[in-house]
Amino acid sequence: MNISWNSEGYKEGFSFVPAYGQDVLSLIRKKGGRALDLGCGNGALTAKLSEMGFDVMGLDASDNMIALARKDYPELEFLSGDACTFSLDEKADLVFSNSVLHWIDPENQDAMLSNVYANLRDGGEFVFEMGGKGCAEAVHSALECLFARRNRKYRRLQYFPSIGEYSSRLEKAGFKVDYAILFDRPTAQKGDDGLASWIRMFNLPAFDGMEEEEKEEILKEAESLLRPKLFRDNRWIIDYVRLRCRAVK
Repeated sequence: MNISWNSEGYKEGFSFVPAYGQDVLSLIRKKGGRALDLGCGNGALTAKLSEMGFDVMGLDASDNMIALARKDYPELEFLSGDACTFSLDEKADLVFSNSVLHWIDPENQDAMLSNVYANLRDGGEFVFEMGGKGCAEAVHSALECLFARRNRKYRRLQYFPSIGEYSSRLEKAGFKVDYAILFDRPTAQKGDDGLASWIRMFNLPAFDGMEEEEKEEILKEAESLLRPKLFRDNRWIIDYVRLRCRAVK
């Protein structure tokens, strides 16, 4: 995981992440058994998996998120851990993940997928959604331009693959991919400052080492540059693209 989370801010302003994730649950074919919610965040979807009849554990690299999940769902099990190196005492029938895998650096993706495979039983399912090719491209392109004007290089933090690219990685790890879709999902943000809030939550590390005044200048310029394209019906709408898959061991 290449970002540190503001867990309370995430829960308050970005509840759409687990809300959209509920739709991914419909891809699960397993009926009960042992499940791992990989990158469980605040535990909202871990709780949904429990309601579906799974003996579920949540795992996340963010101690802040784990603390929030334990507070909100004290009846469930949550552990801190790394997606590339975790090891389950009992292999899972299902590994589920929502809006997490794109935060793992490309050079670590194959290790992560191999580890997920190793922690599944034969016939186990890996069901997930992540950002896909072109996700939030309007925002990232605008920030690249604004950084370049200041002789700075904008660092893209997320990994957004195509279906072909990620299916190949899954197959290399040993999985059979039996469902994959890439689709646009324009996503509305809360408040008049929805774009700036989104950048602060998901892209702030790109501004590391920058004075606060310069950060605010860039955010204001980004709003001006993107308003014609992303501000509709009095709200900011980020140009999300999602990759949704089911793979079987």
